[in-house]
Amino acid sequence: MVKLAVFYYSSTGTNYQLAQWAEAAAKEAGAEVRLRKIKELAPEEAIAQNPAWKKHYDETKDVPEATNDDLDWADGFIFSVPTRFGNVPSQAKQFIDQAGGLWAQGKLVNKVVSAMTSAQNPHGGQEATTLNLYTTMFHWGAIIVGPGYTDPVTFAAGGNPYGVSVSVDQDGNMIEDVEAAVKHQAKRTVEVTKKIAQG
Repeated sequence: MVKLAVFYYSSTGTNYQLAQWAEAAAKEAGAEVRLRKIKELAPEEAIAQNPAWKKHYDETKDVPEATNDDLDWADGFIFSVPTRFGNVPSQAKQFIDQAGGLWAQGKLVNKVVSAMTSAQNPHGGQEATTLNLYTTMFHWGAIIVGPGYTDPVTFAAGGNPYGVSVSVDQDGNMIEDVEAAVKHQAKRTVEVTKKIAQG
């Protein structure tokens, strides 16, 4: 059975939802899945100033946090993170940076990786964020699996070939309908991971 870790960072819940859809689809595709949240680094007083952030923070306290053990365990990864000025959030960057020991031991080589993201508008750095995350993965020796244009659902979700991206309005609602595209990307990631892991 393919082992897939779905890592997400989410302040108000968008990327948590994307990660849950990916988890469900990967399980449906026959993978053993670990859904892991990337640890929050912001101080609680900052979180408390944003009601939506505080609500999501409290609601997901029981979701297991991502560790190096999850990176080591998995054959493949899906990352779902929002964009921060065209790059990954500092929380995700710290998690990635802590994988140096695994990288030095060659334990991240040939892991399959796919990524998803969100922003407040379609040109808010979504593609840049995904590509910036993939840059690290090239250093790991990982194998990048984007959705490309392998299914029409990609177009219905906005047409991002690097990884599903979604726009979120001021009230936190997803603008594009991306659920089917997320599930396709997750199933494609499992399919490719299976080929790599089983030789």
